[in-house]
Amino acid sequence: MHWSPIRKTAGRSGEGPRSAARIRGTERFVEFECAVVGAGAAGLSAALVLGRARRTTIVIDADDPSNRASPVIGGLLGYDRRPPDELYAAGRAELGEYPSVEFRRGEVRDGRRIDRGFLLDVDGAQIRARRVLLATGMSYCPPQLPGLAELWGRSVFQCPFCHGWEMRDGKLAALASGEQGLHTALMLRGWTDDVVLLTDGSSGLSADDKQVLHRAGVTVDDRRVVELTGTDGRLESIAFADGTRLARDGLLVEAPVRQRSALAAQLGATCTPGPLGTEPLAVDTMARTSAGGVFAAGDVCTEQPHIAGAVASGSQAAMIVVQSLLADEYGLPFPPG
Repeated sequence: MHWSPIRKTAGRSGEGPRSAARIRGTERFVEFECAVVGAGAAGLSAALVLGRARRTTIVIDADDPSNRASPVIGGLLGYDRRPPDELYAAGRAELGEYPSVEFRRGEVRDGRRIDRGFLLDVDGAQIRARRVLLATGMSYCPPQLPGLAELWGRSVFQCPFCHGWEMRDGKLAALASGEQGLHTALMLRGWTDDVVLLTDGSSGLSADDKQVLHRAGVTVDDRRVVELTGTDGRLESIAFADGTRLARDGLLVEAPVRQRSALAAQLGATCTPGPLGTEPLAVDTMARTSAGGVFAAGDVCTEQPHIAGAVASGSQAAMIVVQSLLADEYGLPFPPG
């Protein structure tokens, strides 16, 4: 399985009598029934369903997964504690068995609605698609602390379910305040009995909150955090404005998520502000965005990003896309009731 430029497609073994007719190519553009933008867990999962449904599909990927900094996947059945790249490589290999699926390594620079579908600009190549499924993921925005970038995704993390096992029984800290600080510190107690809540100034905690933390054995520290130090991705200490340091093995931080691509907005899809991610795409129960014909799956449209959920949502969204295409072709009742 290799990534290659978009190519014109004639009938191939296994496509069936109608498949070749569904791809109409010229030197300037190729038309597909669905363009999947993003080949992470959600995009690959969606493309697998579309391929098995014999839908002509192009998967476009910029090769910049949001979990690239993490050495392993935590909590995905069959891929637990294995590198993310292994999952993606296996997914691409599986999709290579489905001849109606094409791939393109590149970035969608622009997109707009046209008659009976959409026109996407992929690094200068024009792609037509009747449906678009957005699976671009999100950008994580951890605090801008000196030293954090080198530790991000390893010993500095935002999800205890993804990284807690690797940090178990270590000296851990949570960087947050108020209700979020209470929540994150108590979550970490499930993995270790040595937890410090760093509020970086006023704690925002009530007297009752402090009692709860005290009973749980969590220390509250309101000193200003100024730097993280570590070696080879392993946190060693946290520096404070007063010149002192606290030895720690891991740090849980808040990391709001942001849209990685302008494509959703270009196509007319809107976002819904939320407490964890300020701009996940708004989707209904059938993965439809506010822009007709545009669907979304995975982290791009959830407040709780995690890879197992991305796999499931990609599969579900693709099933809905298939039904919407069958509705156009044969009058299948859609949405299904």
